Amino acid sequence: MRCPYCGADNTQVKDSRPTEDSASIRRRRICVDCGGRFTTFERVQLRELWVVKKSGRRVPFDRDKLERSVEIALRKRQVDEERVERMISGIVRQLESRGEEDIPSGEIGLLVMEALKGLDDVAYVRFASVYRDFREAKDFQAFIGELASGELTGRGLVGADEDA
Repeated sequence: MRCPYCGADNTQVKDSRPTEDSASIRRRRICVDCGGRFTTFERVQLRELWVVKKSGRRVPFDRDKLERSVEIALRKRQVDEERVERMISGIVRQLESRGEEDIPSGEIGLLVMEALKGLDDVAYVRFASVYRDFREAKDFQAFIGELASGELTGRGLVGADEDA
């Protein structure tokens, strides 16, 4: 672990304990070189996951990328950060518990859409607009019409822009 103050790799763990939600481990560290103290949070990863893009290309699963896309959908929305973290952790746990190493990107998108649907309607529509590749205002109108009438059940939600 690199020291944020001097950049040295020579650090020691002084204290280690699980976080309240037990999803990560909080470690208090000290830099042997400069004496700086800092905290890191480390997540336990059950297995190495790979995302299979529409093109067939495999890339390592990146939780940070998942967090960024959810963050973009939730921008300027009043949603408790703890709920968002629980949602993201839940998605990752679902992916890890599948027992498969390779996960199609479309399935990840579906999980995110379902989770956002229960969290915030506006974020759900924002995410869907990218995931389903809306091109015109009528795409939004049709989607919101389906949402309002309760027709959205997961059918036809496989996204066109899977590298997003």
